[in-house]
Amino acid sequence: MLQASIARLRATWFSNPRADLLAGTVVALALIPEAIAFSIIAGVDPKVGLYASFCIAVITALIGGRPAMISAATGAMALVMVSLVKVHGIEYLFAATILTGILQLGFGALKLARYMKFVPRPVMVGFVNALAILIFMAQLPQFVGATWVMYALVAVALGIIYGLPRLTRAVPSALVAIVALTAFTLILGIETRTVGDMGALPTALPLFHLPQVPLTLETLSIILPYSLALAMVGLIESLLTASIVDDLTDTPSDKHRESKAQGVANVATGFFGGMAGCAMIGQSVINVKSGGRGRLSTLAAGVLLLVFILLLGDWVARIPMASLVAVMFMVSLSTFDWSSIRRWRATPKSEFLVMVVTVGTVLMTHNLAQGVLVGVLLSALLFARQASKMASVESVYDEQRAVRVYRVRGELFFASTEGFIDGIDFHDHAPRVEIDLTHSHLWDGSAVAAIDKAVRKLRAGGSQVDVVGMNEASASLHQRLATHDKDAALGLAVSH
Repeated sequence: MLQASIARLRATWFSNPRADLLAGTVVALALIPEAIAFSIIAGVDPKVGLYASFCIAVITALIGGRPAMISAATGAMALVMVSLVKVHGIEYLFAATILTGILQLGFGALKLARYMKFVPRPVMVGFVNALAILIFMAQLPQFVGATWVMYALVAVALGIIYGLPRLTRAVPSALVAIVALTAFTLILGIETRTVGDMGALPTALPLFHLPQVPLTLETLSIILPYSLALAMVGLIESLLTASIVDDLTDTPSDKHRESKAQGVANVATGFFGGMAGCAMIGQSVINVKSGGRGRLSTLAAGVLLLVFILLLGDWVARIPMASLVAVMFMVSLSTFDWSSIRRWRATPKSEFLVMVVTVGTVLMTHNLAQGVLVGVLLSALLFARQASKMASVESVYDEQRAVRVYRVRGELFFASTEGFIDGIDFHDHAPRVEIDLTHSHLWDGSAVAAIDKAVRKLRAGGSQVDVVGMNEASASLHQRLATHDKDAALGLAVSH
């Protein structure tokens, strides 16, 4: 038992130490300007995003369900917080962050992650493509007012990032690009925008802090709507990112455990002066592409982030933004699913439409959760429309029994009942009518209501009606919901 535990610990933490530490270093450097930028979006001090990134990354590394996935402060979450901070202040943000974590713990305990299987692949592809575009667009402000130097440095960094792997993969090319451009600009004294220009870096460790808000129902009424939105956005982004990392690494993850870990991380973050966060697809891709595979890479990213800003803050502040912009361009290009564009002619039109609508919704709202929700709803509507065409009614006259038989094939539910009704001739006035459901299934109350309607109208025309061939589940539903005369001889022949 002990040996098995040790073996599992080694596999989880130390199967890939060198690559994990190097990947974590790259991620830590890339996290700094992003955390500062997201803090600015939320309207708070840069240290709020940096402390959040440290706390969330470390906690999810220790107890999360998806090794190598990076969680920290994110832009999607920051957008939700803007009005809360503006109207009520930062202390309410800390309280909302704690409540967000509590709600996520509840979602994890209820195992709501199981419903992620209902997110169709076109929505997943749209989510990824939209995020890739947002990552790319987020870098463009760095070029506003920039000279040719900025463009040249980005080009050099991209050359290193894509060229170095052709020579060696011993060191992550993104890390080499960051270090090389920093040394180059410092030695030659090149004036360019640096990390320090994004905002002041903190100089002290995060301290335990109770949010200074009144413990009243009024406070709860203020923060609850924001916390619900943050909890949903965070879980959707985290679970979809976990699925993407699953595909990139060809390894499974525990989505329920990850949901709980996100909750614990946000509760802790709120008590240490941080903003709510979640998984980051961009940083997760950087981590995996740089060789990160285990929990050590995520832990290293969080710990090194704090080390860099506290002990090496002066040097980190001198890192040219051009190098980090180039890294994020690489992330954007590698994240985008280019095959979804190349194969658009071969892709079913409905799936391509779902992907495009998902991307469009995210880009218009800058809200990944809304994009996923719209994509899922559209997929459901298109599926219902397609499934409704699968139900058919065949009318035959059995001369031997002198019975008009309507043979129903396919699924009967709210979207297909109209076709079922249209398939029955209510002007035939046959003495005996049989509705045969042997090759059909009743899915909902609308299907039962359609059977009711058909039976009543046929009886009104003078026909004796028998409904036969229901399977056990359909018969059970019918018996519970049917409203026509149950004492009449319906002849429910249950097939097993």
